[in-house]
Amino acid sequence: MEKIPQEIIFASSDKSISNQISRAEKEGKIKKIAPKIYTTNLLDSAEHIIKRHFFDILKWRFPHAVISHRSALELRPTESGHFFITDHYSKRITNFKGIILNVMEGKPPLESDINIGGLHVSSEWRWMLENMQISRKKGSESKNFPIEFIEERLEKIIIREGEEGINRFRDKAKEIAFQLNLNQEFDKLNGIISALLKTRPAYVLSSDSAKARAAGVPYDPKRVELFEILYDKLCNAYFPERPDNNRSEASFRLFSFFEAYFSNYIEGTEFVVEEAKKIVDTGLALPKRIKDSHDILGTFEIVSNSFEMSTTPVTADNLIEILKRRHVIMMAGRAEEVNAGVFKTQNNRAGNTEFTDYTLVEGTLRQGFKYYAALSDPMSKAIFMMFLVSEVHPFTDGNGRVSRLMGNAELFKSGQTRIIVPTVYREDYLLSLKKLTNQKEPDAFIRVMDKLQHFSTHIIGSDFDKINNYLKLANAYKEPSEGRLEI
Repeated sequence: MEKIPQEIIFASSDKSISNQISRAEKEGKIKKIAPKIYTTNLLDSAEHIIKRHFFDILKWRFPHAVISHRSALELRPTESGHFFITDHYSKRITNFKGIILNVMEGKPPLESDINIGGLHVSSEWRWMLENMQISRKKGSESKNFPIEFIEERLEKIIIREGEEGINRFRDKAKEIAFQLNLNQEFDKLNGIISALLKTRPAYVLSSDSAKARAAGVPYDPKRVELFEILYDKLCNAYFPERPDNNRSEASFRLFSFFEAYFSNYIEGTEFVVEEAKKIVDTGLALPKRIKDSHDILGTFEIVSNSFEMSTTPVTADNLIEILKRRHVIMMAGRAEEVNAGVFKTQNNRAGNTEFTDYTLVEGTLRQGFKYYAALSDPMSKAIFMMFLVSEVHPFTDGNGRVSRLMGNAELFKSGQTRIIVPTVYREDYLLSLKKLTNQKEPDAFIRVMDKLQHFSTHIIGSDFDKINNYLKLANAYKEPSEGRLEI
Protein backbone atom coordinates (compact mmCIF):
# COMPACT_ATOMS: atom_id res chain seq x y z
CA MET A 1 0.00 0.00 0.00
CA GLU A 2 2.42 2.64 -1.18
CA LYS A 3 -0.16 5.19 -2.25
CA ILE A 4 -3.72 5.74 -1.03
CA PRO A 5 -5.49 8.07 -3.49
CA GLN A 6 -8.76 8.65 -1.59
CA GLU A 7 -9.05 11.03 1.36
CA ILE A 8 -11.19 8.66 3.40
CA ILE A 9 -10.73 4.90 3.95
CA PHE A 10 -13.13 2.42 5.51
CA ALA A 11 -12.06 -0.70 7.42
CA SER A 12 -12.42 -3.93 5.49
CA SER A 13 -13.13 -7.56 6.33
CA ASP A 14 -10.50 -8.48 3.74
CA LYS A 15 -7.44 -9.39 5.84
CA SER A 16 -4.86 -8.16 3.32
CA ILE A 17 -6.54 -4.72 3.05
CA SER A 18 -6.91 -4.59 6.83
CA ASN A 19 -3.19 -5.25 7.22
CA GLN A 20 -2.33 -2.51 4.74
CA ILE A 21 -4.49 -0.05 6.69
CA SER A 22 -2.83 -1.02 9.99
CA ARG A 23 0.64 -0.66 8.49
CA ALA A 24 -0.18 2.74 6.97
CA GLU A 25 -1.52 3.96 10.32
CA LYS A 26 1.64 2.83 12.17
CA GLU A 27 3.81 4.55 9.56
CA GLY A 28 1.86 7.79 10.05
CA LYS A 29 0.53 7.84 6.51
CA ILE A 30 -3.10 7.79 7.64
CA LYS A 31 -4.95 8.60 10.86
CA LYS A 32 -8.11 7.27 12.49
CA ILE A 33 -10.99 9.78 12.66
CA ALA A 34 -13.84 7.50 13.83
CA PRO A 35 -14.31 3.80 14.55
CA LYS A 36 -13.18 1.89 11.44
CA ILE A 37 -12.75 5.12 9.47
CA TYR A 38 -9.36 6.57 8.44
CA THR A 39 -8.05 9.45 6.38
CA THR A 40 -4.94 10.25 4.37
CA ASN A 41 -5.44 13.94 5.24
CA LEU A 42 -3.11 14.57 8.17
CA LEU A 43 -3.68 18.32 8.25
CA ASP A 44 -7.43 18.93 8.55
CA SER A 45 -9.38 18.17 11.70
CA ALA A 46 -11.39 14.98 12.00
CA GLU A 47 -14.57 17.06 12.35
CA HIS A 48 -14.12 18.78 8.99
CA ILE A 49 -13.17 15.58 7.19
CA ILE A 50 -16.18 13.74 8.60
CA LYS A 51 -18.55 16.54 7.60
CA ARG A 52 -17.05 16.59 4.11
CA HIS A 53 -17.60 12.86 3.61
CA PHE A 54 -20.62 12.43 5.84
CA PHE A 55 -22.93 11.01 3.16
CA ASP A 56 -20.25 8.50 2.09
CA ILE A 57 -19.93 7.43 5.73
CA LEU A 58 -23.70 7.04 6.06
CA LYS A 59 -23.90 4.95 2.88
CA TRP A 60 -21.08 2.69 4.11
CA ARG A 61 -22.22 2.24 7.71
CA PHE A 62 -26.03 2.38 7.25
CA PRO A 63 -26.68 0.96 3.77
CA HIS A 64 -30.40 0.31 4.43
CA ALA A 65 -31.22 3.50 6.33
CA VAL A 66 -33.35 6.47 5.30
CA ILE A 67 -32.38 10.07 5.99
CA SER A 68 -35.58 11.09 7.72
CA HIS A 69 -37.57 13.65 9.69
CA ARG A 70 -36.20 17.21 9.41
CA SER A 71 -32.86 15.96 8.02
CA ALA A 72 -34.66 14.75 4.87
CA LEU A 73 -35.28 18.37 3.92
CA GLU A 74 -32.23 20.06 5.43
CA LEU A 75 -29.70 17.36 4.39
CA ARG A 76 -27.25 18.71 6.97
CA PRO A 77 -26.86 18.60 10.75
CA THR A 78 -28.84 21.09 12.82
CA GLU A 79 -27.14 24.04 14.53
CA SER A 80 -26.40 21.83 17.53
CA GLY A 81 -25.00 19.06 15.30
CA HIS A 82 -27.95 16.63 15.28
CA PHE A 83 -28.75 14.49 12.24
CA PHE A 84 -31.64 12.02 11.96
CA ILE A 85 -31.94 8.71 10.11
CA THR A 86 -34.33 5.77 10.27
CA ASP A 87 -33.06 2.18 10.35
CA HIS A 88 -34.04 -1.15 11.90
CA TYR A 89 -32.93 -0.13 15.43
CA SER A 90 -32.63 2.92 17.67
CA LYS A 91 -29.31 4.34 18.81
CA ARG A 92 -27.62 7.66 19.52
CA ILE A 93 -24.13 7.73 18.00
CA THR A 94 -21.65 10.35 19.22
CA ASN A 95 -18.32 9.05 17.90
CA PHE A 96 -18.49 11.17 14.71
CA LYS A 97 -16.79 14.40 15.75
CA GLY A 98 -19.07 17.40 15.29
CA ILE A 99 -22.17 15.30 14.55
CA ILE A 100 -24.66 13.57 16.83
CA LEU A 101 -26.28 10.85 14.76
CA ASN A 102 -29.78 9.92 15.92
CA VAL A 103 -30.81 6.50 14.56
CA MET A 104 -34.52 5.76 14.97
CA GLU A 105 -36.27 2.47 14.46
CA GLY A 106 -38.62 2.44 11.53
CA LYS A 107 -39.52 1.12 8.11
CA PRO A 108 -36.90 0.68 5.34
CA PRO A 109 -36.92 2.85 2.18
CA LEU A 110 -40.17 2.97 0.23
CA GLU A 111 -40.48 3.16 -3.52
CA SER A 112 -41.64 6.76 -3.11
CA ASP A 113 -38.50 7.78 -1.20
CA ILE A 114 -35.68 9.54 -3.01
CA ASN A 115 -32.49 7.72 -4.00
CA ILE A 116 -29.43 9.98 -4.18
CA GLY A 117 -26.41 7.95 -5.18
CA GLY A 118 -27.35 4.92 -3.10
CA LEU A 119 -28.60 6.91 -0.11
CA HIS A 120 -32.32 7.07 0.53
CA VAL A 121 -34.10 10.23 1.68
CA SER A 122 -37.68 10.44 2.94
CA SER A 123 -40.11 11.82 0.36
CA GLU A 124 -42.00 15.00 1.29
CA TRP A 125 -45.06 12.91 2.17
CA ARG A 126 -42.96 10.72 4.45
CA TRP A 127 -40.98 13.43 6.26
CA MET A 128 -44.13 15.44 6.87
CA LEU A 129 -45.72 12.37 8.48
CA GLU A 130 -42.52 11.74 10.46
CA ASN A 131 -42.71 15.32 11.68
CA MET A 132 -46.11 14.58 13.17
CA GLN A 133 -44.47 12.15 15.64
CA ILE A 134 -44.02 13.27 19.22
CA SER A 135 -40.61 14.71 20.07
CA ARG A 136 -39.42 15.32 23.63
CA LYS A 137 -36.61 17.56 22.42
CA LYS A 138 -36.99 21.16 21.39
CA GLY A 139 -35.28 23.49 18.94
CA SER A 140 -32.27 22.20 17.03
CA GLU A 141 -32.16 19.00 19.11
CA SER A 142 -35.60 17.97 17.94
CA LYS A 143 -36.12 15.55 15.06
CA ASN A 144 -39.11 17.66 14.04
CA PHE A 145 -39.54 21.07 12.51
CA PRO A 146 -41.78 23.45 14.47
CA ILE A 147 -45.42 22.85 13.56
CA GLU A 148 -45.57 26.40 12.16
CA PHE A 149 -43.01 25.35 9.53
CA ILE A 150 -45.20 22.41 8.45
CA GLU A 151 -48.23 24.69 8.21
CA GLU A 152 -46.27 27.14 6.06
CA ARG A 153 -45.12 24.29 3.81
CA LEU A 154 -48.71 23.10 3.33
CA GLU A 155 -49.83 26.67 2.63
CA LYS A 156 -47.27 26.89 -0.15
CA ILE A 157 -48.76 23.79 -1.77
CA ILE A 158 -52.19 25.41 -1.63
CA ILE A 159 -50.84 28.65 -3.12
CA ARG A 160 -48.92 26.82 -5.84
CA GLU A 161 -51.38 24.07 -6.76
CA GLY A 162 -54.70 25.09 -5.26
CA GLU A 163 -57.20 22.89 -3.42
CA GLU A 164 -56.84 20.16 -6.03
CA GLY A 165 -53.09 20.02 -5.44
CA ILE A 166 -53.29 19.83 -1.64
CA ASN A 167 -55.91 17.09 -1.93
CA ARG A 168 -53.56 15.09 -4.19
CA PHE A 169 -50.84 15.58 -1.59
CA ARG A 170 -53.19 14.42 1.18
CA ASP A 171 -54.21 11.29 -0.76
CA LYS A 172 -50.58 10.30 -1.32
CA ALA A 173 -49.69 11.01 2.32
CA LYS A 174 -52.52 8.69 3.40
CA GLU A 175 -51.14 5.94 1.16
CA ILE A 176 -47.62 6.42 2.59
CA ALA A 177 -48.97 6.49 6.16
CA PHE A 178 -50.53 3.06 5.63
CA GLN A 179 -47.20 1.66 4.39
CA LEU A 180 -45.32 3.13 7.38
CA ASN A 181 -48.00 2.39 9.99
CA LEU A 182 -48.22 6.12 10.76
CA ASN A 183 -51.99 6.40 10.77
CA GLN A 184 -52.18 8.59 13.88
CA GLU A 185 -49.61 10.90 12.35
CA PHE A 186 -51.71 11.12 9.18
CA ASP A 187 -54.75 12.09 11.26
CA LYS A 188 -52.76 15.06 12.66
CA LEU A 189 -51.56 16.09 9.20
CA ASN A 190 -55.04 15.70 7.78
CA GLY A 191 -56.43 17.91 10.56
CA ILE A 192 -54.06 20.72 9.61
CA ILE A 193 -54.89 20.44 5.91
CA SER A 194 -58.61 20.39 6.62
CA ALA A 195 -58.33 23.47 8.84
CA LEU A 196 -56.38 25.31 6.12
CA LEU A 197 -59.18 24.42 3.68
CA LYS A 198 -61.76 25.62 6.23
CA THR A 199 -63.49 22.23 6.43
CA ARG A 200 -62.50 21.77 10.09
CA PRO A 201 -62.12 24.17 13.05
CA ALA A 202 -58.95 26.30 13.03
CA TYR A 203 -58.01 25.61 16.69
CA VAL A 204 -55.55 22.91 15.55
CA LEU A 205 -53.45 25.55 13.75
CA SER A 206 -50.48 27.31 15.35
CA SER A 207 -49.07 29.96 13.02
CA ASP A 208 -50.72 33.34 12.53
CA SER A 209 -50.49 32.86 8.77
CA ALA A 210 -52.31 29.53 8.87
CA LYS A 211 -55.01 30.93 11.16
CA ALA A 212 -55.49 33.86 8.78
CA ARG A 213 -55.94 31.45 5.86
CA ALA A 214 -58.50 29.46 7.82
CA ALA A 215 -60.31 32.73 8.54
CA GLY A 216 -60.43 33.50 4.83
CA VAL A 217 -57.72 36.22 4.69
CA PRO A 218 -54.44 34.43 3.97
CA TYR A 219 -51.28 36.54 3.80
CA ASP A 220 -47.63 36.33 2.81
CA PRO A 221 -45.60 35.82 6.04
CA LYS A 222 -42.29 36.71 4.37
CA ARG A 223 -43.66 40.09 3.32
CA VAL A 224 -45.06 40.68 6.78
CA GLU A 225 -41.60 39.96 8.20
CA LEU A 226 -40.23 42.74 5.95
CA PHE A 227 -42.97 45.09 7.15
CA GLU A 228 -41.98 44.39 10.74
CA ILE A 229 -38.30 45.04 9.98
CA LEU A 230 -39.10 48.37 8.31
CA TYR A 231 -41.51 49.32 11.10
CA ASP A 232 -38.86 48.67 13.76
CA LYS A 233 -36.51 51.08 11.98
CA LEU A 234 -39.12 53.75 11.31
CA CYS A 235 -40.71 53.86 14.75
CA ASN A 236 -37.39 55.11 16.19
CA ALA A 237 -36.31 57.21 13.20
CA TYR A 238 -35.94 60.99 13.22
CA PHE A 239 -36.71 63.09 10.15
CA PRO A 240 -36.28 66.87 9.87
CA GLU A 241 -39.39 68.97 9.37
CA ARG A 242 -39.64 70.00 5.72
CA PRO A 243 -42.81 72.09 5.37
CA ASP A 244 -44.64 72.26 2.05
CA ASN A 245 -43.99 75.75 0.69
CA ASN A 246 -46.22 75.30 -2.37
CA ARG A 247 -49.33 76.70 -0.71
CA SER A 248 -50.85 78.66 -3.54
CA GLU A 249 -53.04 76.77 -5.97
CA ALA A 250 -50.74 77.56 -8.89
CA SER A 251 -47.58 76.32 -7.16
CA PHE A 252 -49.40 73.27 -5.78
CA ARG A 253 -50.54 72.32 -9.28
CA LEU A 254 -47.09 72.89 -10.78
CA PHE A 255 -45.43 70.67 -8.18
CA SER A 256 -48.16 68.10 -8.86
CA PHE A 257 -47.34 68.22 -12.56
CA PHE A 258 -43.68 67.40 -11.94
CA GLU A 259 -44.70 64.67 -9.47
CA ALA A 260 -46.93 63.05 -12.12
CA TYR A 261 -44.35 63.57 -14.88
CA PHE A 262 -41.43 61.90 -13.08
CA SER A 263 -43.56 59.15 -11.54
CA ASN A 264 -44.65 58.09 -15.02
CA TYR A 265 -41.19 58.54 -16.56
CA ILE A 266 -39.77 56.03 -14.06
CA GLU A 267 -42.29 53.48 -15.31
CA GLY A 268 -41.39 54.00 -18.98
CA THR A 269 -43.99 56.60 -20.00
CA GLU A 270 -41.40 58.98 -21.42
CA PHE A 271 -42.25 62.46 -22.71
CA VAL A 272 -40.21 65.59 -23.22
CA VAL A 273 -41.23 67.68 -20.21
CA GLU A 274 -42.66 70.54 -22.32
CA GLU A 275 -44.76 68.00 -24.22
CA ALA A 276 -46.13 66.57 -20.98
CA LYS A 277 -46.90 70.07 -19.68
CA LYS A 278 -48.96 70.79 -22.77
CA ILE A 279 -50.96 67.56 -22.25
CA VAL A 280 -51.74 68.54 -18.65
CA ASP A 281 -52.53 72.19 -19.49
CA THR A 282 -54.92 71.31 -22.33
CA GLY A 283 -56.24 68.01 -21.01
CA LEU A 284 -55.81 66.63 -24.52
CA ALA A 285 -53.95 63.44 -25.39
CA LEU A 286 -51.35 63.37 -28.13
CA PRO A 287 -52.98 61.61 -31.11
CA LYS A 288 -50.22 59.04 -31.53
CA ARG A 289 -49.76 58.44 -27.79
CA ILE A 290 -53.25 58.38 -26.38
CA LYS A 291 -52.69 55.79 -23.63
CA ASP A 292 -49.39 57.29 -22.52
CA SER A 293 -51.00 60.73 -22.42
CA HIS A 294 -53.80 59.39 -20.23
CA ASP A 295 -51.23 57.88 -17.86
CA ILE A 296 -49.92 61.39 -17.22
CA LEU A 297 -53.41 62.87 -17.01
CA GLY A 298 -54.71 60.16 -14.69
CA THR A 299 -51.82 60.52 -12.23
CA PHE A 300 -52.05 64.32 -12.35
CA GLU A 301 -55.79 64.18 -11.69
CA ILE A 302 -55.12 62.53 -8.34
CA VAL A 303 -51.99 64.35 -7.16
CA SER A 304 -53.39 67.78 -8.09
CA ASN A 305 -56.60 67.21 -6.12
CA SER A 306 -55.98 68.62 -2.63
CA PHE A 307 -59.04 66.84 -1.20
CA GLU A 308 -57.93 63.49 -2.60
CA MET A 309 -54.35 64.00 -1.40
CA SER A 310 -55.62 64.84 2.09
CA THR A 311 -57.29 61.44 2.30
CA THR A 312 -55.35 58.70 4.09
CA PRO A 313 -56.64 55.32 5.30
CA VAL A 314 -57.98 54.92 8.82
CA THR A 315 -58.88 51.22 8.56
CA ALA A 316 -57.66 48.27 6.50
CA ASP A 317 -60.96 48.28 4.58
CA ASN A 318 -60.41 51.97 3.91
CA LEU A 319 -56.89 51.28 2.59
CA ILE A 320 -58.22 48.75 0.09
CA GLU A 321 -61.02 51.09 -1.01
CA ILE A 322 -58.62 54.03 -1.53
CA LEU A 323 -56.14 51.90 -3.48
CA LYS A 324 -58.81 50.62 -5.84
CA ARG A 325 -60.40 54.03 -6.36
CA ARG A 326 -57.11 55.74 -7.14
CA HIS A 327 -56.06 52.95 -9.46
CA VAL A 328 -59.28 53.39 -11.47
CA ILE A 329 -58.59 57.13 -11.91
CA MET A 330 -54.88 56.74 -12.61
CA MET A 331 -55.25 53.92 -15.16
CA ALA A 332 -58.42 55.20 -16.88
CA GLY A 333 -56.68 55.24 -20.26
CA ARG A 334 -55.91 51.51 -19.97
CA ALA A 335 -58.90 50.43 -17.88
CA GLU A 336 -59.74 47.20 -19.71
CA GLU A 337 -56.12 46.35 -20.47
CA VAL A 338 -55.05 46.40 -16.79
CA ASN A 339 -58.40 45.64 -15.16
CA ALA A 340 -58.34 49.00 -13.40
CA GLY A 341 -59.44 49.03 -9.78
CA VAL A 342 -59.28 45.24 -9.43
CA PHE A 343 -56.51 43.41 -7.62
CA LYS A 344 -54.37 41.20 -9.84
CA THR A 345 -55.64 37.73 -10.75
CA GLN A 346 -52.25 36.30 -11.66
CA ASN A 347 -48.76 36.79 -10.30
CA ASN A 348 -46.41 39.55 -11.44
CA ARG A 349 -42.70 40.10 -11.13
CA ALA A 350 -39.93 42.59 -11.91
CA GLY A 351 -36.64 40.97 -12.95
CA ASN A 352 -35.85 38.34 -10.33
CA THR A 353 -38.29 39.78 -7.81
CA GLU A 354 -41.61 37.95 -7.58
CA PHE A 355 -44.21 39.94 -5.70
CA THR A 356 -46.92 38.74 -3.33
CA ASP A 357 -49.00 35.88 -4.72
CA TYR A 358 -52.29 37.16 -6.09
CA THR A 359 -54.26 34.98 -3.64
CA LEU A 360 -52.52 36.71 -0.70
CA VAL A 361 -52.81 40.37 -1.74
CA GLU A 362 -55.70 41.49 0.44
CA GLY A 363 -54.56 39.59 3.53
CA THR A 364 -51.00 40.93 3.20
CA LEU A 365 -52.23 44.51 2.82
CA ARG A 366 -54.37 44.07 5.93
CA GLN A 367 -51.41 42.76 7.92
CA GLY A 368 -49.22 45.61 6.69
CA PHE A 369 -51.85 48.18 7.65
CA LYS A 370 -51.40 47.23 11.33
CA TYR A 371 -47.78 48.44 11.24
CA TYR A 372 -48.66 51.55 9.25
CA ALA A 373 -51.38 52.47 11.73
CA ALA A 374 -48.94 52.14 14.65
CA LEU A 375 -46.59 54.80 13.18
CA SER A 376 -47.16 58.47 13.98
CA ASP A 377 -44.48 60.50 12.16
CA PRO A 378 -45.73 61.60 8.69
CA MET A 379 -42.45 60.77 6.94
CA SER A 380 -42.33 57.35 8.60
CA LYS A 381 -45.91 56.64 7.52
CA ALA A 382 -45.14 57.83 3.97
CA ILE A 383 -42.06 55.62 3.65
CA PHE A 384 -43.90 52.62 5.07
CA MET A 385 -46.93 53.11 2.82
CA MET A 386 -44.75 53.41 -0.30
CA PHE A 387 -43.00 50.16 0.54
CA LEU A 388 -46.19 48.34 1.54
CA VAL A 389 -47.92 48.98 -1.77
CA SER A 390 -44.78 48.50 -3.86
CA GLU A 391 -43.90 45.22 -2.14
CA VAL A 392 -47.37 43.69 -2.39
CA HIS A 393 -47.78 44.94 -5.99
CA PRO A 394 -51.55 44.47 -5.79
CA PHE A 395 -52.43 45.44 -9.37
CA THR A 396 -51.54 44.16 -12.83
CA ASP A 397 -49.91 47.51 -13.67
CA GLY A 398 -49.41 50.94 -12.13
CA ASN A 399 -48.13 49.69 -8.76
CA GLY A 400 -45.08 51.97 -8.57
CA ARG A 401 -47.13 55.06 -9.35
CA VAL A 402 -49.90 54.25 -6.92
CA SER A 403 -47.36 53.43 -4.18
CA ARG A 404 -45.69 56.84 -4.55
CA LEU A 405 -48.92 58.83 -4.58
CA MET A 406 -50.17 56.88 -1.52
CA GLY A 407 -47.00 57.81 0.36
CA ASN A 408 -47.16 61.43 -0.79
CA ALA A 409 -50.73 61.72 0.46
CA GLU A 410 -49.36 61.09 3.97
CA LEU A 411 -46.94 63.99 3.56
CA PHE A 412 -49.42 66.38 1.94
CA LYS A 413 -52.02 65.80 4.63
CA SER A 414 -49.52 66.73 7.33
CA GLY A 415 -48.22 69.81 5.51
CA GLN A 416 -44.87 68.22 4.61
CA THR A 417 -43.03 68.36 1.28
CA ARG A 418 -44.03 65.55 -1.06
CA ILE A 419 -41.37 63.33 -2.63
CA ILE A 420 -40.44 63.41 -6.31
CA VAL A 421 -38.15 60.71 -7.73
CA PRO A 422 -36.20 62.29 -10.62
CA THR A 423 -35.07 60.18 -13.55
CA VAL A 424 -31.39 60.47 -12.63
CA TYR A 425 -32.08 58.90 -9.22
CA ARG A 426 -34.28 56.08 -10.49
CA GLU A 427 -31.68 53.34 -10.08
CA ASP A 428 -30.82 54.37 -6.50
CA TYR A 429 -34.52 54.35 -5.66
CA LEU A 430 -35.23 50.95 -7.23
CA LEU A 431 -32.06 49.34 -5.85
CA SER A 432 -32.91 50.49 -2.31
CA LEU A 433 -36.32 48.83 -2.66
CA LYS A 434 -34.69 45.61 -3.88
CA LYS A 435 -32.20 45.68 -1.01
CA LEU A 436 -35.03 45.76 1.50
CA THR A 437 -36.91 43.02 -0.35
CA ASN A 438 -33.99 40.66 -0.93
CA GLN A 439 -31.62 41.42 1.94
CA LYS A 440 -34.04 42.63 4.64
CA GLU A 441 -32.01 45.86 4.84
CA PRO A 442 -34.19 48.98 5.26
CA ASP A 443 -31.51 51.63 5.88
CA ALA A 444 -30.76 52.33 2.20
CA PHE A 445 -34.45 52.84 1.34
CA ILE A 446 -34.94 55.19 4.28
CA ARG A 447 -31.84 57.21 3.31
CA VAL A 448 -33.00 57.45 -0.31
CA MET A 449 -36.44 58.71 0.71
CA ASP A 450 -34.93 61.27 3.08
CA LYS A 451 -32.58 62.56 0.37
CA LEU A 452 -35.39 62.77 -2.17
CA GLN A 453 -37.58 64.77 0.16
CA HIS A 454 -34.66 67.16 0.73
CA PHE A 455 -34.26 67.47 -3.05
CA SER A 456 -38.01 68.06 -3.47
CA THR A 457 -38.07 70.97 -0.99
CA HIS A 458 -36.30 73.07 -3.67
CA ILE A 459 -39.14 72.62 -6.18
CA ILE A 460 -41.05 75.73 -5.17
CA GLY A 461 -43.16 78.26 -6.99
CA SER A 462 -45.48 78.71 -9.94
CA ASP A 463 -42.92 79.60 -12.61
CA PHE A 464 -42.47 76.59 -14.88
CA ASP A 465 -39.29 77.90 -16.50
CA LYS A 466 -37.60 78.58 -13.17
CA ILE A 467 -38.33 75.12 -11.79
CA ASN A 468 -37.47 73.50 -15.09
CA ASN A 469 -34.05 75.23 -15.00
CA TYR A 470 -33.48 74.10 -11.41
CA LEU A 471 -34.27 70.51 -12.40
CA LYS A 472 -31.84 70.73 -15.31
CA LEU A 473 -29.09 72.03 -13.00
CA ALA A 474 -29.88 69.16 -10.60
CA ASN A 475 -29.50 66.67 -13.53
CA ALA A 476 -33.04 65.49 -12.76
CA TYR A 477 -33.87 64.68 -16.39
CA LYS A 478 -30.69 62.73 -17.09
CA GLU A 479 -30.52 58.94 -17.20
CA PRO A 480 -28.73 57.42 -14.19
CA SER A 481 -25.73 56.55 -16.39
CA GLU A 482 -25.38 60.16 -17.53
CA GLY A 483 -24.94 61.98 -14.23
CA ARG A 484 -25.72 62.21 -10.53
CA LEU A 485 -28.36 64.12 -8.61
CA GLU A 486 -27.14 67.59 -7.61
CA ILE A 487 -29.08 69.37 -4.87
